[in-house]
Amino acid sequence: MRGGVAELRGEDARHLARVLRAAAGQRYEISDSRSAYLAEIVEARGDRVVFRVLEPLETPAVAPRITLCAALIKFDRFEWAIEKATELGVERLVPVATARGESGLLEASAKRAERWARIARESSQQARRVRAPEIAPAVAFAQSVTEEAEHRYFLEEAGAPPLLRVLPANRAAGDRVALLVGPEGGWTDAERQLAAAAGWQPVSLGPLVLRVETAAAAAIAVLVNAWM
Repeated sequence: MRGGVAELRGEDARHLARVLRAAAGQRYEISDSRSAYLAEIVEARGDRVVFRVLEPLETPAVAPRITLCAALIKFDRFEWAIEKATELGVERLVPVATARGESGLLEASAKRAERWARIARESSQQARRVRAPEIAPAVAFAQSVTEEAEHRYFLEEAGAPPLLRVLPANRAAGDRVALLVGPEGGWTDAERQLAAAAGWQPVSLGPLVLRVETAAAAAIAVLVNAWM
């Protein structure tokens, strides 16, 4: 964006101009991944849409700054998790290969990077976020537990205190929270020991067994609301 003028090019511009039939004079909310603005279309043609910026928009930050470390599962459901985590305000998502996950997912995930980034970007736009979350390259479980944050929670199916019970009494908007979720077959004892040795707090979402994507969405919602 320069001098109060912004341009959109490529596939997104073609979709706006041809599918949504955007025309001069229509107003949209736009973002440069730092701030949001109310803007009016000056020109919409082919793969180029030109906006005139009218005014900045208030863009409250989501607190806390959440990193979701999610066990790799079948990609259609993992993509659902990306979509919902983005809508709920996650800042960063790290795919994690676990002992009981399906073989080959770690290697195959590299080919999905561009698609996952697009899903995050589109979900971010739907949720009216200023910027999309970072989708990090997939890592092995041992690397995931080195993720740094002031508060780190390791979801367990049973035998752990409820998430709400262990949240810190003093919470600040800039707090970093990491959440480790999955896999479908449950954690191995070795993975539990690695997480415990790294200082992760085991927590539970209740007595029912949840799918990875459901558990992730539920835990993120609890965290976001606790920090409001």
